[in-house]
Amino acid sequence: MIRILILGMMLASPFVLGETTLKHDDFAGVTLYYKVITPKDYDAAKEYPAVIAFPGGAQTMPMVDGMIARNLALQAQKRGYIVVVCAATAAGLFYEGGAVVFPAFLDKLLADYKIRGRKFHIAGISNGGLSSFHIAASYPKYFWSVTGFPGYLLDPTAERVAALRDMCVNMHVGELDSGWLDTMQKQSMMFRAKGMKVRFTIERGQGHVMTTLEGAGAARLFDQFDEAAKGCGK
Repeated sequence: MIRILILGMMLASPFVLGETTLKHDDFAGVTLYYKVITPKDYDAAKEYPAVIAFPGGAQTMPMVDGMIARNLALQAQKRGYIVVVCAATAAGLFYEGGAVVFPAFLDKLLADYKIRGRKFHIAGISNGGLSSFHIAASYPKYFWSVTGFPGYLLDPTAERVAALRDMCVNMHVGELDSGWLDTMQKQSMMFRAKGMKVRFTIERGQGHVMTTLEGAGAARLFDQFDEAAKGCGK
């Protein structure tokens, strides 16, 4: 009950959510609904760093709203980021049929907003983490970094792994999330063996949903986005 009340307060707070707009566009015959957070005093003539994010589960709009409130809005406003959070389309999740909206959607965002360096950070939770790695490996020229909390690269062929080589890779997983922990740990080791820039963290006492990366803890995610624009450590 306390968690529900806190989430309700966050959703109602104009400071937390700032300028948040629901949008939709059609790509390849599929309608994509997404929300865009713009910084306080947003100026369309200025460049801003940007994050594309995907929620977990069925990636529905309520899940989009929850991710915005818990993981994204506060830090986006504090640091002056544009954040775009996508809901799954009728074509499926974004590591499945929903991927059809890319890369046209990325080009649309680059036309609509001045994105610093013309590259995004991409991040997601669970199915959203899988989506993030899938899209990043498919269209690497668009991204500075890829983050799964949790999340990893499905179908890690040599070609798809190589596509992530120039990105900062951030992988967070709960200590109690045994299946994902094993897979992500092994994949992070494989990435490092190939000389890739990887941050792998085990969140102590956490399961599949990690409260350590919510609220004030979300600052860690944005610290990593900031670092990626300058070159990240291993």
